Amino acid sequence: METHLFLAFFCAWICLSVPMELCIAADSIRMDRSISDGEVLVSSGQSFELGFFSPGTGSSKNRYLGIWYKNTPQTVVWVANRNIPITDSYGVLTIINNGGLVLLNQRRSAIWSSELPWVPENPIAQLLDTGNLVLWDNSSGISKSYIWQSFDHPSDTMLPGMKVGWNLKTGLQRNLTSWRSDDDPSPGDFSYRIDISILPYIVLGAGSSIKIRSGPWNGHEFNGVHVLNNSVYCLIFVANKDEAYVLYETTSNEVITRGTLNHLGSAQLLVLNQGSSEWDVLYSSPHDVCENYGHCGANGICRIGKAQICECMTGFTPKSQEEWDTFNTSGGCIRRTPLDCQEDGFVKVTGVKLPHLIYVHVYMAVSPRECEALCSNNCSCTAYAYTNINGSSGCLMWSGDLIDIRELTSETGEDIYIRSNNPELESNTPKKKKKLVIIIVISTFSGILALGLAVWFISQKKRIMATDQESKEENIELPLFDMATIATATDNFSNTNRIGGGGFGSVYKGRLSAGLEVAVKRLSKNSAQGVQEFKNEVDLIAKLQHKNLVRLLGCGVQGEERILLYEYMPNKSLDYFIFEFGYMSPEYVIDGHYSVKSDVFSFGVLLLETVSGKKNRGFSHPDHHHNLLGHAWLLWNQNKALELLDACLDDSCVTLQVLRCIQVGLLCVQSLSAERPAMSSVILCWVMRE
Repeated sequence: METHLFLAFFCAWICLSVPMELCIAADSIRMDRSISDGEVLVSSGQSFELGFFSPGTGSSKNRYLGIWYKNTPQTVVWVANRNIPITDSYGVLTIINNGGLVLLNQRRSAIWSSELPWVPENPIAQLLDTGNLVLWDNSSGISKSYIWQSFDHPSDTMLPGMKVGWNLKTGLQRNLTSWRSDDDPSPGDFSYRIDISILPYIVLGAGSSIKIRSGPWNGHEFNGVHVLNNSVYCLIFVANKDEAYVLYETTSNEVITRGTLNHLGSAQLLVLNQGSSEWDVLYSSPHDVCENYGHCGANGICRIGKAQICECMTGFTPKSQEEWDTFNTSGGCIRRTPLDCQEDGFVKVTGVKLPHLIYVHVYMAVSPRECEALCSNNCSCTAYAYTNINGSSGCLMWSGDLIDIRELTSETGEDIYIRSNNPELESNTPKKKKKLVIIIVISTFSGILALGLAVWFISQKKRIMATDQESKEENIELPLFDMATIATATDNFSNTNRIGGGGFGSVYKGRLSAGLEVAVKRLSKNSAQGVQEFKNEVDLIAKLQHKNLVRLLGCGVQGEERILLYEYMPNKSLDYFIFEFGYMSPEYVIDGHYSVKSDVFSFGVLLLETVSGKKNRGFSHPDHHHNLLGHAWLLWNQNKALELLDACLDDSCVTLQVLRCIQVGLLCVQSLSAERPAMSSVILCWVMRE
């Protein structure tokens, strides 16, 4: 009995002899307690501490609120007030009346706070043994879900279980951002993030440019990411309608791991063995020069095992041989001979990281043969790949230059088929074999072929007559031009008069007999646009006649020919500021598909051009190869959208209105038409007030 009384007296004496706050649970605080400089919270498993620290080796006197490993206090994993340090030792972390965490300085001014979606009745801030600082409501009847957590606002460190990526329901983006230097935790130049503009891929950014990028997620891994076979960690990627994020989990209890993005731009995975105080580097990126974005320039391939690391793809040659001779390969490669779109074949390149997803179109639920046909029938398609897209087979089609290709192994790389017109390529052998089979069939069954041709001519004549009749019944309320007049105006569709083209066909400059200059759009016979689509386009454009729009003057319909005649806009006129092709949606340029969502895309381009004061067509940037739309996406993903604003508008704009314009513009120019909003929704976003 005396022993029990002694223990009770001893415990009471301890609590009365030390500050009251030290008798409260050491891993959490409530509204009646605060943390001052010199005090710490300790997670229940003694893994992490939260408190105030000065970074570096003592050279900095600034104080920051942070989280670090208890056994290695110099290893800070999270910082609250990165941008605003405390210059003395009077900082206080507390919970205020609205339930949020607030960091106060000596003057009791708030220099950092947590933003809450709602006000909790009984808030508790707790440091978990995962290194996550969480805020939750301890009121009865409320489930223990986190109102706020530090894992949603990372610094430069990724801990096991921490998500890097997007909450698509709330718009929250979780990125790693490097420190400015060893003794300055303010946000530096480098970021680690997930880009979801087309297909998900990992980006290590340097300012507004890309330092390293992965290929797209193929259902098992990020194409091109060097992942070690190990028993220490596993990489997990999740993509659904609510979230798109990457995380890693530790698979061994014998070690402690952390991912970090240092101020030099290196992403590392570090490991700490039991009983050790030194962190070992398990993985570091970039681990070779081929990881550097676009190291070999456009249409080049980086092969780390070769004496000459950079090579031009088959059918290409260095843009500047002099620069390549001095190992400056950033200028990339150009085609030896232009494509002719008729006899082109495809060169298979195996085991590579796929090119950057610039000007890429995605087709789902198609076969490999259909994927090849889609690219072959589209003159603007420069390469295609048949791959796994988020767990389903799909087709990727590129147009324009191919950037950031590197050789991998056949197990981790993807196959890509690059368009080429070199007749002596061994890779074109299947096509040659096909021609040989055709010759044999023709010579063997010439009689059958002759009979088939006769039948075909008869049926073709009937079909053309039927098509002409159908054309007459289309009731297009525009002037009709006969083919002879159009052919004369364009010098029989001479290539010298050709001023543009795409998946829909070609556009020629022409002059009518009265001297009127016109732009003649000739629908390709290989285009997916048929009679009804042609009629829809004529109807839509005819209804959109306006003094500031290119006028539709008439059309021509004869047999399989579908032709539109627009007024021609010479240089220094309206097209000096707005060029028609810079506003065309991807599905129209590539496939000839025209819809109301095509107009939404055009509106988005116009909106971004108005904000930036720059044209989409012809836009260039010294740090990357994107057009204006891609540049806008980069700035938006890096939370630097205001850098897009034309400097002449700096003093006359409202920041929130500018951001709304940019956001609406980006929503309108998404690659997939189904993801663009309807114009009614655009108008709603436009007039919406904060």
